[in-house]
Amino acid sequence: MKTSGKKTVVPVITGPTASGKTALAHALAKKNGAAIVSADSRQIYRGMDIGTAKPSSRLLGEVSYHFIGEKEPEEEYSAGDYARDAVERIRSLHERGTRVVVAGGSTLYVQGLLHGFAELPPKSPEIRRRLAEELRKSGADSLYERLKALDPEQARTLDPTKTQRLVRSLEIIAVSGKTVTELQASGSKRPGTFDWLPLGLRMPREELYRRIDRRTDEMMAEGLLEEARTLFDRYAREGGNRTNALETVGYKELFSHFRGEIDLDTAVELIARHTRNYAKRQLTFFRNRLDIEWVDAPPDEEAFRQLVEALANRCMKP
Repeated sequence: MKTSGKKTVVPVITGPTASGKTALAHALAKKNGAAIVSADSRQIYRGMDIGTAKPSSRLLGEVSYHFIGEKEPEEEYSAGDYARDAVERIRSLHERGTRVVVAGGSTLYVQGLLHGFAELPPKSPEIRRRLAEELRKSGADSLYERLKALDPEQARTLDPTKTQRLVRSLEIIAVSGKTVTELQASGSKRPGTFDWLPLGLRMPREELYRRIDRRTDEMMAEGLLEEARTLFDRYAREGGNRTNALETVGYKELFSHFRGEIDLDTAVELIARHTRNYAKRQLTFFRNRLDIEWVDAPPDEEAFRQLVEALANRCMKP
């Protein structure tokens, strides 16, 4: 795999949710005899299959996938952990003569893999307690508006309802006097020495949203309600979620339904809406934080075949 001291090309297929990343990465991996390293922060968990659009059993049988179903939902696993582990996994695969395709759209996973992370200040229990109390009294919207004023670029990449990153972003400002955006711009630790080929799939916004709506309906037909119920009974029946992994679109809305807070139709509508919002944040992050080559998502089978062929040729260079 190592030739003339040159780096091995590692394509990174990313983009917004429902843009076709898995299908493209799978076809490319099959053509080049590669393994797939997932960069999806939810597909790494067991039992979260339908709601995270994990590859089907057929796909998993055709290509070797990594970081799919390797953790339990209650296990804490950060983007920094992933960047370290994924680099080691890719290096190990290369040493065994196996090429790699990275596929996934989790923004921090992709950022950590490509660029590493800047040194961030340690956590401050005192500041964190104060922010947690403010969150309890004033709500997430109040903290989010503060972050928008202090670090608008970071705020645009966050889901205001996912308070863990929101609180951490404000904690970093309080501890260091600098925003996350400023710290990331000041220098990151490169996690690996590969020849990354970051590629983002793009399509018209209206088409992407139609695909998201259609996929939401398909997930419900495939049994998302039952899958969410199993996870709810195990992790969230007694009060709030016991695991951050389940603060995820597709599950949290159904959990609200199980608690009697909303009806099922409303939950499904919210899943589609929140997924569209997530796709918008992904695009904002990738365009503002990462240097990605954007390619049009192929509209038909012939265009798909041509794109796979072109990428395969680029990845096979010595």
